[in-house]
Amino acid sequence: MEPGAEMLQVAEEAFLGGNFELAAEIYGSQLAELPQPERGLCLRRGDALARAGRMAEALEAYSAAARLARPRPEELRELAESLALRLRQKALRLPPWPAEGPSEALGDPACCRPPALLGCPLCRRLLCEPVTLHCGHTRCRRCAEPGECGCCHRPGPGPASPRINVVLGNLLEKWLEGESRARRLRAEGDELRDGQELPAALEKYNQALETASCKCSLIAQRAELWLTMKNYQQALHDADALCQKKPLWAKSHYVKAYALSGLGRTEEALKEFLYCVALNPEWSLMKKEAQKIMCEMFFPAFENVHDSLTAPFSSRNSYTRLKPAFLSSLNTEDGSAAGCSEDTVIRLTKALSQEPDVLRSSDSSLSQNVLDLHFEDNKKSLGTILSSLPGARLKRKLSSDFRDLQSSDVPNKIPKKDGDTVLENSVSSALREIPANLVDASDFECSLCMRLFYEPVTTPCGHTFCLKCLERCLDHNPYCPLCKEKLSEFLASRTYKKTILTEELIVHYLPEELSERKKVYEEEMKELSNLNKDVPIFVCTMAFPTIPCPLHVFEPRYRLMIRRCMETGTKQFGMCLADELKGFADYGCMLEIRDVKFFPDGRSVVDTVGVRRFKVLNHGQRDGYNTANIEYLEDKKVEGAEYEELVRLHDSVYDQAVAWFTSLKENMKAQILSHFGSMPGKESEPQSNPSGPAWYWWLLAVLPLENRAQLAILAMTSLKDRLIAIRRVLIFVTRKRSR
Repeated sequence: MEPGAEMLQVAEEAFLGGNFELAAEIYGSQLAELPQPERGLCLRRGDALARAGRMAEALEAYSAAARLARPRPEELRELAESLALRLRQKALRLPPWPAEGPSEALGDPACCRPPALLGCPLCRRLLCEPVTLHCGHTRCRRCAEPGECGCCHRPGPGPASPRINVVLGNLLEKWLEGESRARRLRAEGDELRDGQELPAALEKYNQALETASCKCSLIAQRAELWLTMKNYQQALHDADALCQKKPLWAKSHYVKAYALSGLGRTEEALKEFLYCVALNPEWSLMKKEAQKIMCEMFFPAFENVHDSLTAPFSSRNSYTRLKPAFLSSLNTEDGSAAGCSEDTVIRLTKALSQEPDVLRSSDSSLSQNVLDLHFEDNKKSLGTILSSLPGARLKRKLSSDFRDLQSSDVPNKIPKKDGDTVLENSVSSALREIPANLVDASDFECSLCMRLFYEPVTTPCGHTFCLKCLERCLDHNPYCPLCKEKLSEFLASRTYKKTILTEELIVHYLPEELSERKKVYEEEMKELSNLNKDVPIFVCTMAFPTIPCPLHVFEPRYRLMIRRCMETGTKQFGMCLADELKGFADYGCMLEIRDVKFFPDGRSVVDTVGVRRFKVLNHGQRDGYNTANIEYLEDKKVEGAEYEELVRLHDSVYDQAVAWFTSLKENMKAQILSHFGSMPGKESEPQSNPSGPAWYWWLLAVLPLENRAQLAILAMTSLKDRLIAIRRVLIFVTRKRSR
């Protein structure tokens, strides 16, 4: 590597490491060794000097680069950031930028933010006509456009957007009547503005200002509308008031910058763009605007440099005349060059060499260069960029819209960032709370169970219910219990997502009531999960231990029963035969749910398998389906000679069963195998399972026996007796088949 290249690498590393003085020194030494200035080195030296705070020398370096080719706005990025950083530290008296700056979005100041939880996650303002999406998140109606949810990125509403959430809409009207009205008027104004009905939009904003509790955000919105209407003087009037009352709110400087730019007051606009960057270092749009203005101000357009080096410089305008001392440092042949103006260099040098001791206000009537100096006490001077902060001293008579704006002093240190903007102070940044006397538990009451919402779900028609209450209603018909609107699509999706905001409000404002409601729910679930008392009974067909039993569920009562079995976590229920006198038989088999597949109309196919046998002690009912108190059946175990006899009988009957199945026709065997699966193998220990060997129950399920006969065998607690009974059946069906 050549010595020059090696030194340049050291300079780059020094620059990246924050040692700007060293980087500037190396770039300067490298330039001194060259017969002619190199544009890239001049720019890098200017960047390093700007970062080091040596602005006058930085401008000389940039001017040297401009002599070779006019700088592009993007090449002045370091200069813009350096000016903004010094502005932040000197005029705003804030610490350096954090490692990670805020986003480019423009949020409202803390005083205009909605109370806790009641802000839209997209526009960050008070919810206006709140709608709840299928995913459970709530946002303003205007923000709920088709597409994916901005919170969870799940698909949002379809072409027909969901309707206003009735519960949340009523809460906003009750808790924040004036703010809700102002928010609606503002939303109407936004729609009119988007439709290019600007005078009508202005009228809506003015109406909103009459009822809004905090006017800052609305005035900024109106100022932007003035900009759209090209009424820059009115926009500046609004922006000035904002800058005085919210000097650390970036948006106030943003609207003022564009208003000044529209009025042709470019130099003052530059100052405001730099304020925006000083407050929000990641705001790339404002940075680019500042860079463009600096490029035009400091380095105006000129002809080809090589052709103009000997041209008379007197023909240039005042922006392109440099002070002699500055020109001499460029080693020009005739003292002419393209660069920044002499006055600009002088003012910039002085402005950046002084420490400002006061914060001054700027008025729209002031006509001053962006780098003019102000002197106070005959000692200290203030540059416009580094010393003019709106809102500190200048006092103006404000219109009625501005009189209610809360005044705020410039803090000694920067508060913690919250969201998109720098907060004015720690007090105003605190989230507002709804007064306790306005919070009523009846506002969060389910219209079906008349209790506090538990797992609230909002339908597309805007009504809210407890999840379990809604599911029970949809078991019977696909209509909203309140407005009777058809909910077939909602039912088909089976995506009953909780309304997150409603649940958060209950947790936040009604914690004690929610605790009691949760306790009641848990007691209900505990009662439902008892597998000995009030066990749900499905009255249908015979079921056996270890044997699959697929079910088609379509009756509302059994939809509820299956859902409860899943919710409690037991995933079990009893299966019994019907009985004309008692309702269902005295013996049955517990089934365990392995899978449930739902159909759009609410029907389902439930895949179950037999678990263990039981005896019914008491018959009962719950919410339309049968229940029973039960005790479980287990085989009586035998030992010694009885056990040896049982093993011989077990092996003999198993061989007999295999022979019978093997003798069946192929089509019959295929049907059995497709429905019940293969016959389980013989177990070495017949008494290992409380209900006996699995192959036995498989055989009992496939043999052509009446249900009553199967029930009698199911009730037996002696494996020996069951083996004898099944052997008799095998002998009977074998003889019948041989005939």
